[in-house]
Amino acid sequence: MSETRHTRLLIIGSGPAGYTAAVYGARAMLEPLLVQGIQPGGQLTITTEVENWPGDTEVQGPDLMVRMEAHARAVGTEIVADHIAAIDLSKRPFAAQGDTGTTYTADAVILATGAQARWLGLPSEEQFKGFGVSACATCDGFFYRGQEVVVVGGGNTAVEEALFLTKFASKVTLIHRRDELRADKVLQSRLFRNPKVEILWDHNLDEVLGVTDPLGVTGVRVAHATTGEKTELPCSGVFIAIGHSPSSELVADQLETHMGGYVVTAPDSTATSIPGVFAAGDLTDHIYRQAVTSAGMGCMAALEAEKFLAEQEGSELIPAEPPRPERQALQR
Repeated sequence: MSETRHTRLLIIGSGPAGYTAAVYGARAMLEPLLVQGIQPGGQLTITTEVENWPGDTEVQGPDLMVRMEAHARAVGTEIVADHIAAIDLSKRPFAAQGDTGTTYTADAVILATGAQARWLGLPSEEQFKGFGVSACATCDGFFYRGQEVVVVGGGNTAVEEALFLTKFASKVTLIHRRDELRADKVLQSRLFRNPKVEILWDHNLDEVLGVTDPLGVTGVRVAHATTGEKTELPCSGVFIAIGHSPSSELVADQLETHMGGYVVTAPDSTATSIPGVFAAGDLTDHIYRQAVTSAGMGCMAALEAEKFLAEQEGSELIPAEPPRPERQALQR
């Protein structure tokens, strides 16, 4: 049976941005309702060791998200296992439709639906995700000290990932399907000068090679883009760097977006192009894409939502146009 539920603050998404927004929203007595989505916990649930979360020398990604969820619940957030399939931001209260049939109405909304790394779609890539296959050198590069790794891609993301990995790896092979890079010339120059980097032009990743006990990567098989000739390369890590896609399908036709779908927010703010709708985390961040920056934006979004709701509630108590006799009396 379908039902309609109203909340002052609806949070859509359950990564670091969503859960942090929930903590701050609950502490502001907004009684937020958070809808987790298809992947509760977000991208960190497919990450193993996390060593750049302040306060934890090392923490498992899934464990960190369990703790964040528990914190949000403890301070009063209602967390719902549902997925928002559609949302109407054209009028207030905003209305979101869940897959369960429930309609959620809200006076303010925080969007924290995140972003997803683009993958090649290989079965072996999927098999070794989190066990040698990664889409984040900043997150996982540290684990490949003194080892050989490969990076797949040819744009800014791939070159930046490759350069970052040279801090740890003994050798970085950049695999690109064309004979020239699409990255900025400055980045290309840095890459070409780095003695740890080797570029394999005109090749596609054909398969990730590895072992199952324990699960881990031992190499890759590549295919020449023209001849199809296949070659095997030894490596311990494979970094897919062909870009990220923000999960903005829900609001792309209602909010201003840029850079391939990232939601636009006001400078130094999480406010979107619609008053009362805020965006935080990887949904709006095409630069840093870190758990800690997402959490910071979640905090900002909750504080801004609190201010927005207070202003709305205050304005409802003040008549927009005082009665004329009263105005005349004041003028006398």
